Amino acid sequence: MDNEHSYSREGYYGRPAAGMASVASTAVPTPQRPGTPNDSVGRNPFSDGVESQASNRTANGGNGNPFASPSASRPPSSFDSSSGLGARFDDRSQRFFHSRRVRKGEVEKPWTKNVDPKEKWVTIIPIIGIVLGLCVSGFLVWDGIRSVVKHNYELVLDESFSNGLDPNIWKKEVQVGGYGNGEFQRTTGGDENVFVENGHLFIKATLEDDALTQRDFYKMDLLADGTCTSDKPFDCIAYTNNTNGNSSIVPPVKSGRINTLPGAKIKYGRVEVTAKLPAGDWLWPAIWMMPVDNKYGPWPQSGEIDIMESRGNDYTHPQGGNNIASSALHWGPNPANDGWWRTNVKRPALHTTYSAGFNTFGVEWSQKYLFTYINSRLLQVLYVNFDQSLWDRGNFPIVNSNGTRIQDIWKKTNRLNTPFDEYFYLILNVAVGGTNGWFQDNVNGKPWLDNSPNAKKDFRDAKNKWLPTWSQPQMEISRVRMWQQKDGDEELDL
Repeated sequence: MDNEHSYSREGYYGRPAAGMASVASTAVPTPQRPGTPNDSVGRNPFSDGVESQASNRTANGGNGNPFASPSASRPPSSFDSSSGLGARFDDRSQRFFHSRRVRKGEVEKPWTKNVDPKEKWVTIIPIIGIVLGLCVSGFLVWDGIRSVVKHNYELVLDESFSNGLDPNIWKKEVQVGGYGNGEFQRTTGGDENVFVENGHLFIKATLEDDALTQRDFYKMDLLADGTCTSDKPFDCIAYTNNTNGNSSIVPPVKSGRINTLPGAKIKYGRVEVTAKLPAGDWLWPAIWMMPVDNKYGPWPQSGEIDIMESRGNDYTHPQGGNNIASSALHWGPNPANDGWWRTNVKRPALHTTYSAGFNTFGVEWSQKYLFTYINSRLLQVLYVNFDQSLWDRGNFPIVNSNGTRIQDIWKKTNRLNTPFDEYFYLILNVAVGGTNGWFQDNVNGKPWLDNSPNAKKDFRDAKNKWLPTWSQPQMEISRVRMWQQKDGDEELDL
């Protein structure tokens, strides 16, 4: 197809309009340099050759604008629209492109000659704002640091277990009753479940002798052998009876639980425990505190401080496994009205689990506040400000479900932090299972139901499922420290 047929319509930039004969340009051609070949006429000396070919088309009677789209590639609507422009630009003498360097002084800059006196404030005002902002920020930081309470503490316990487990400080608890939670372990007093190795304390869960859980009419009596640390028969005696209609078995696993009741207690202060948590289904590690004397009555009237609780299940457990640590306070007039859910917080591990390495779990406690933390006081888990009485915070009902009126058992102290105003001691343990709801029913393949009389038996029968997950069935503790607060307006009884 020849050029005349291909470019038969004129677009903008000097193309001939449709139906019009080509008209030669009247522009005076650029004089050739001596010795320049004739075929270089109209060629751009700065081009790569492509533009030169387009220019030659123009010089030989082709299209006027080498940068214009061929008419075949343009939509018909563009010729009659403002975008097409039509023959409006029919001046074939105009140049396609023109530029020049602007000489110094040709561009007027009136703002440099006539300076507005107010112009300087455009710069001054933002600078003043920045300076004021920095000053205010600095004051707020200083005031925040100044307002942080800094108590003086006296070290009560610094235990690294280099000399074993000191019986003057630590007591091993031996029971079979489940500690009020329906736990499935027997806590022992020997070295199988609580021992020191390479300077670290281990609290480890192990299997009970299957023969003891299978033998009909077997009786485990810790009162008779004098090893039980409780004086209540329920805590010290267990039976196995697998005959029809019976579901009683002795605890199918063993573990450990120790406390500092013999040698370390504090009333306001700090506690830090550096530990690696267990890994294994239905393991329940805990670092917590209980009152030395139940001054206000039985649990939870005298309070409980849970510095850390977790689950040995992996991260897929819907309630959180060993990737989650939680803290809570338990307080209330009776077990049915425990206000723990108002003071309970969870913290996930950062891209790891608490069973993968050691972490420091701590609590700082005073008359005016209590908070728990992990590794740093800045990484707080639970914070409770005692700015109102716990009785008012609990919003407890007036009467129990049986119609008995509920009395404010803490009112007589006139302290807002009661019952957390007495001496507490530290407890470290690894529980297994339980029927108090810590492991929710029908979740993550839980093999027992809390309300079932066969709970311990069903757990034992599922051993082939949970035992292979016990890759690390122990809590390993490297250090324990306790400090007593020595200053402030607290009721320190020093």
